[in-house]
Amino acid sequence: MPTKLHRRLADLIEESGPIPVSAFMDLCLRDPRDGYYATRPRLGAEGDFITAPHVSQMFGELIGLWAAETWTRMGRPERLRLVELGPGDGTMVSDVLRAASAAPEFLSACELWLVEQSAPLRAAQQSALAKARLSPRWTDDWRSVPGDLPLIVIANEFLDCFPIRQFVRGPDGWLERRVALGKDGALAFQAVPPSLHPAACADLEAAPGGAVLEISSALAAFGGAIGALIARATGAALFIDYGDEGAGFGDTLQAIRGHAREPALDNPGEADLTAHVDFAAFLGAARRAGAKACAIRTQGDFLRELGIEARAAALARSRPDRAGEIGRQLERLTGADGMGALFKVGCIHSAGLSPPGLTAGR
Repeated sequence: MPTKLHRRLADLIEESGPIPVSAFMDLCLRDPRDGYYATRPRLGAEGDFITAPHVSQMFGELIGLWAAETWTRMGRPERLRLVELGPGDGTMVSDVLRAASAAPEFLSACELWLVEQSAPLRAAQQSALAKARLSPRWTDDWRSVPGDLPLIVIANEFLDCFPIRQFVRGPDGWLERRVALGKDGALAFQAVPPSLHPAACADLEAAPGGAVLEISSALAAFGGAIGALIARATGAALFIDYGDEGAGFGDTLQAIRGHAREPALDNPGEADLTAHVDFAAFLGAARRAGAKACAIRTQGDFLRELGIEARAAALARSRPDRAGEIGRQLERLTGADGMGALFKVGCIHSAGLSPPGLTAGR
């Protein structure tokens, strides 16, 4: 049965013609009436998908220690804003604050901001942080976070929801993939002459027939804006997401519902839609805006550098009955067959700062 958003999309397409994949993603995720985040975001084992903070407390704990050490390397400013972008159900920030309690002076300096548009997720965050040492301030737009204090920004699986446009190499050149209506009224992809040339790849003309190129102008714009903010305010912004170190070819648009993939067009508004992050393009935009950017690392290498193996061993010693489970969690977070290789870590920072676990940027 078509979803409410499907019917509205059909009306839009009948009136205006096929829409870009970016517009489809934006409506599916962010429509205030029928979009996924407004109506049904579900995280964790009982929801649609599991993120790294749900795999193990170790993930958020290490991010908390990373933030505290970054503050120390910033010269221990007396006041600072700790900002999480897209905090989900509050699991990660809860673990971050618990681990950071080992550095009470850091927490005393912090003003906590959470950037969240989803009302259901804000409610979950409020519940998760009911007994937290810091009381957060919420905003639905990161640009409303004041830039008059140093910043530490953390974001896990935030960039993958930025809308993308898709281009397909046809026999006579590049076409844009758009969302249209099939004869049966179902949503369907259609390749049409592009309204802009996808000039984002050096080897664009060498691409084989059928190759798919994804471009996100929204991601690049955000990279430039957050880079300018970090350069001006000083501090660091840490982004962890699944994606690629550079531009390439491939269709990475996916819909997840009930921990299973499904065709991206099947249930608009009722499934989470994501695409792989082009970290090179994102960090390049931040550099052009005046910030520095660390070399991209895999999640596995980054977490090992921060000491996750020692943390796992300590947890196993304190809970020998859970040693096997903790070992499996470690492997999922760091292993090449789990999140360890697929997920990448990118960090934007101000000049003169060397964030822990990463190679200082240029």
